[in-house]
Amino acid sequence: MTSRLIERIVRLVRADAHGVVGALEDRVLLLEQHLREADLALSEKRVRIQALADSEARLVRSLEAEASEHARLDEDAELALRGGKEDLARFALRRLLASRRRADAIEEALGKVRAERESLAQGLASQEQALARLRERARLRRAEIETRAQCAPSEAGGVVGVSDEEVEIEMLRRRRAEGGSQ
Repeated sequence: MTSRLIERIVRLVRADAHGVVGALEDRVLLLEQHLREADLALSEKRVRIQALADSEARLVRSLEAEASEHARLDEDAELALRGGKEDLARFALRRLLASRRRADAIEEALGKVRAERESLAQGLASQEQALARLRERARLRRAEIETRAQCAPSEAGGVVGVSDEEVEIEMLRRRRAEGGSQ
C-alpha cells in the first residue's frame, strides 16, 4: 500500500515538474513572439523615418527651386518696372507672390516633416535600447528554463542532467560504506 502511495506521489511530482517546465517554455515562446513583434514595429519605424528623410530632401529641393523662381520673377518685375511695362510687372509680381506662398507652404511642411522625423528618431533610439534590455532578460530566462528542464525528473524516472562521473562517485561511496559496515 505504501509503495503504491509513493509511486503515485512520484508520478504527481513528475507531472507537476513537467507542467511547470511546459508553462515556463510557453511563456518563453510568448516572450519570443513579443520580441519579434517589437522588432518588426521598430523596423517599420525605421522605414517611416527613412520615408520622412526622403520627403524632407524633396521638400528642400522644392524650396530651392522656389527660391530660384522667386529670384528670377523678382528680377523680371524690376526690369518690367524700369522699362515702364506695368502689365508685365503685374504679371511677374502675381507669379512672384504665388511663388512666395508656395515657398511658405513648403517651409511649413518641411518643419512638420523634420519635427516628426526627429521625434520618431528619438523614440526609436529609446525603444531600441529597451528592446536590447528585454532581449537580454529573455536570454537569461531561456537559460534558467533550460537549467530547470535539465533538473526536472525525466519520463524514465531518472534525473536529467546527472553526469556519469557523479553516478560513479556515488557508487564508490556506497561500496566503501558497505565494505566498512561488514
